[in-house]
Amino acid sequence: MLSTSEPAQRGRRRSGRKLAGGHGFTLVEAMVAAIVLVLGIVTAITTLQRGFQSLDSARNLTTASQLMQSEMEQLRLKNWSQIEELQDVGITKLTADDSRFVCTLAIRDLKIDMKEIVLSADWRGYDGRPQTARLITRYGKSGLNDYFYTSH
Repeated sequence: MLSTSEPAQRGRRRSGRKLAGGHGFTLVEAMVAAIVLVLGIVTAITTLQRGFQSLDSARNLTTASQLMQSEMEQLRLKNWSQIEELQDVGITKLTADDSRFVCTLAIRDLKIDMKEIVLSADWRGYDGRPQTARLITRYGKSGLNDYFYTSH
């Protein structure tokens, strides 16, 4: 006949066996740990790519802005008749030191004594997408007004 203490002893033996065999990781635990590690590495690589893309965009925009500012300063030195000569030529591609950038100059009449000058710089970014920055100003017969940037 079984006593009431015998099932309690069997339970202790079973729990003792589980403790003795529970020192390692199961296959499922190892797979979950590997998936978490892979997700962490993929996230870090994606973040680095986005950071490099942003850095490249900032550098290119700065370079394009400097190129356009330099050209605008050259235009400030020209008189009304020289600006009209440039307008008669039409849209002009400007040469830049860096072959990645294509700069263009367009001049149009706004009023009898006022012209709009648009400098545009085009390039391809780190990811291959086309980028554009524009510098727009108005040139009056009595002189050049200030300019402002747009980019997209």
